Amino acid sequence: MTHVVTARCVDCRYTYCVVECPVACFWEVKDPHMLVIDPNTCIDCEACVPACPVNAIWPDHELPEEYADWEQKNADLWEGGENFTEGSDPLDSALLLDEIQEKEKEQGWDIAEPSKAAE
Repeated sequence: MTHVVTARCVDCRYTYCVVECPVACFWEVKDPHMLVIDPNTCIDCEACVPACPVNAIWPDHELPEEYADWEQKNADLWEGGENFTEGSDPLDSALLLDEIQEKEKEQGWDIAEPSKAAE
């Protein structure tokens, strides 16, 4: 099992997850501009899940169908990125969780949040 960063992180790049990660498995990619997880390094500690303010990270077994392709995208993208190990400001284009959820609803999606997400 591994954890997966989804499209909710695209153009946001909050880095609270990176600060909590004990094994430096996060990589910043530029296309799309986001963080992804190296599935070979992730130890499934789940520390990143509640740290993400937009609930962009799911364990692979909870990944919503609408974001299922992001498991492979993380596996494909991380090698082309730069290892990200320290917190930084989010991108200027970063959205809040309620804004992301509204966009999902506009697409007809009803996404269940990750079980370990902060409440």
